[in-house]
Amino acid sequence: MPVSPAYRPDPRLPALGIEFGDPVRAADFPRTVLRYRNDRAAASVGLEALTDDEWIAHFGRFEPLPGNIDPPLALRYHGHQFRVYNPDLGDGRGFLFAQLREAGTGRLLDLGTKGSGQTPWSRGGDGRLTLKGGVREVLATAMLEALGVPTSKSLSLVETGEALVRGDEPSPTRSSVLVRLSHSHVRFGSFQRHAFFEAKDRLLALTDHVVETYYPDLAGANDRPVALMEAVADRAAVLAARWMAAGFVHGVLNTDNMNITGESFDYGPYRFLPHSDPNFVAAYFDQSGLYSFGRQPEAVFWNLQQLAGCLSLVAESDPLVEALNRFAPAYRAALAGAMLARLGLKPKGGEADVAFVQSTFRALAEGGPQVRWEPLFFDWFCGDEARAMWGPRAAIYGEDAFAAFRSGLAGYEAERPERLTHPYFAGPEPEELLYDQIEALWAPIAASDDWSAFHEKLARIETARVAWELG
Repeated sequence: MPVSPAYRPDPRLPALGIEFGDPVRAADFPRTVLRYRNDRAAASVGLEALTDDEWIAHFGRFEPLPGNIDPPLALRYHGHQFRVYNPDLGDGRGFLFAQLREAGTGRLLDLGTKGSGQTPWSRGGDGRLTLKGGVREVLATAMLEALGVPTSKSLSLVETGEALVRGDEPSPTRSSVLVRLSHSHVRFGSFQRHAFFEAKDRLLALTDHVVETYYPDLAGANDRPVALMEAVADRAAVLAARWMAAGFVHGVLNTDNMNITGESFDYGPYRFLPHSDPNFVAAYFDQSGLYSFGRQPEAVFWNLQQLAGCLSLVAESDPLVEALNRFAPAYRAALAGAMLARLGLKPKGGEADVAFVQSTFRALAEGGPQVRWEPLFFDWFCGDEARAMWGPRAAIYGEDAFAAFRSGLAGYEAERPERLTHPYFAGPEPEELLYDQIEALWAPIAASDDWSAFHEKLARIETARVAWELG
């Protein structure tokens, strides 16, 4: 393989031992057809020079990368699923394939799979991923990155030539394997597993690993578990705030779907809001609305409480409670910052920002389906009232429901207003990723193997990302 100077393997997790991950092998797929490769993400870890054949060898047949993990590891964890504890979890259709350093930052990043075959944690499942599921995740990660949400990146999608039976979509359906590039696969559930077995030594070993690998500035802390809890609470607050500003509903906020670096990952029944609705749910099986849009901050905090409960086996409870109490003010500040960033405005700081953000949420709610979620941020980007009032929603913005929003907006200064010169902002509508749009992108793939609309959509999302520059 042509190794770029930027390729820096650093497999750290295997040193933790067998209690943290099981050696596995990928399935032997009948076909490997490359459907998507993310060369921008690949360049960040020195893999962009791979030919398509070399790419498939590593990310379709999973030949080991030089100096990296061999064999792959199916990670062990537990978790609360819809707040019911499940001790039978783990990587059931994926594994940790490689760990490597990011060019420029030196951060340790993981390459993990989804749909790579059965593992000891498959629980009777086939360990596969539908091609439609892979397409949906590629779209989700592209859109979230564009909107400034800390998210895993979809590195590769390879169609694998099997016919899968699924109960929630037409079957048989096509199969795929996805490779994610992410900042850690250590989950809240990783801690839960060792707490469940009251294995304090393994909890301390995992804490030390996480601190030294992902939070090295905390290495000298007097109480590492408490310091880690504080850092994770702060990161989780930012993540929740960015979801809310993006109008994103994750759908399945179980403790095994949250990691310790505050990065969003694993996109199953996600949705982007068509318009403001706190009760909007992404998963058809979320009948109680536990993970609805408006309850996501509550869900994140509940998950943080479970992590703190695990760490209470190796730290005093009072400092952990204090660490948890950081979440609410951190979330409040992060939400104000995220909403102002989405509007392209410079923050003033303090209560003024909070009050304006509240008026923005009220305007979104009162605007309803006529405004939708994404268009408000597009129309009013950098506070350009003239542009908004010449656009297709001008009549709505002139109504009383938007008076407080417009009044508050007038007191803000634009952040990098030169962004409005990008051709993206000359159009009448923003880029969105609504449910019906995803279905429309999938239809030609299913009917005639036509991928053109999918790749065109990704190109438009990339144009929006460059225009917004919110990352």
